[in-house]
Amino acid sequence: MHQIVACDKSSIKEGDSLPYVPHFHQCDNRDTPPFHDRTEHPIMSKRMKKGTIRVGLLAYGAIGHEHNLAVQNTAGLELLAVCDTNPERVEAAKQLAPEATAFSDAIEMLDSGLLDLVVISTPPNSHFQWAKESLLRGIHVVLEKPMALTADQCDELIALASSKNLMLVVYQNRRFDDDFVTMREIIRSGEIGDVYHYDSFVGGYSRPCDYWHSNAEVSGGAIFDWGSHFLDQILNIIPDDVAHVSGQNHKRVWTHATNADHAHVTVTFTNGKQATFVHSDLAAARKPKFYVLGTEGAIIGDWDPAGEPAVADLPAILTVHHIDGTSRIAPLQPLQPHEFHRSIVEYINNGTAMEVNALQSRNVVAIMQAAEQSAVQNAMPVTPVLRRS
Repeated sequence: MHQIVACDKSSIKEGDSLPYVPHFHQCDNRDTPPFHDRTEHPIMSKRMKKGTIRVGLLAYGAIGHEHNLAVQNTAGLELLAVCDTNPERVEAAKQLAPEATAFSDAIEMLDSGLLDLVVISTPPNSHFQWAKESLLRGIHVVLEKPMALTADQCDELIALASSKNLMLVVYQNRRFDDDFVTMREIIRSGEIGDVYHYDSFVGGYSRPCDYWHSNAEVSGGAIFDWGSHFLDQILNIIPDDVAHVSGQNHKRVWTHATNADHAHVTVTFTNGKQATFVHSDLAAARKPKFYVLGTEGAIIGDWDPAGEPAVADLPAILTVHHIDGTSRIAPLQPLQPHEFHRSIVEYINNGTAMEVNALQSRNVVAIMQAAEQSAVQNAMPVTPVLRRS
């Protein structure tokens, strides 16, 4: 039996009656969907038709539930199978897709012949294994972040997908967050000129959770955990060549977890631009989520106090500062819900390029790997091996 071990990021609370929206334990909100997509949407009625992509969910927790909702609301996708070793999770999935076939063994689902596409929501240290097993069977793959724990593993998956003409993509869901999308559009408009300095921060002062997120062997470490989101955003804003990366991990208070208590990454580009990412469970005072300097202005993304204590549940309040001393609060410009999942259908059926591609997610892994190597050497710079093709 090839069973999934520690299938997902969360588990159903004991005693839950499993209503339409099940309640999942969750380490935090790093993997929850874009902010505009938090409300429930009525499930679309869809009939199987030519061009419909048959989907399976490998592991079902909070993020698996969000993928399920997206599939139900995306024309061209049909959920036919769900796999998890916890029968309560499977039952939760079937409340949205009652005709889906249930599996407790991942290989059995992949060998069932039911799938064109699998969404893999297992912990990061198993992403490579399950993506490879799926691609070898001719199944398109959507992976949760990070793509894998090493760039070499990413390269092997990319080569395998290419050889079989299959889709391989990571659900970089924070690329679709309302605040980030809005900030990116402001930057692209030229309102603050050429961006040369970019800081990002997430965290506060709190005890890390007891789930796999806090286990470095499983998650890849603190840099990999939240960095998969924030470093992806950095590379999306500053697509220039990277000169070197430095990282520092602090382990000072929270002895129950193997992840660092405070992690700092600096990315220096060949043209001198710099970007930083900090994830901290030791920050008694938070920095802004975003602090972006351009040649003609700046953007500050302040955490919304209405979200306390879980401020990452709400989009940042974006203030644009101009060189004449004026400033404005930028209204959010959200994308349509389930934009990522609609792009899957367009890519598979029509070859339309997606906002996210596998090489981008591979390069994020390479930068995180370099940052971890740097941290072992007391923040000495390390040059990551990045790919353009």
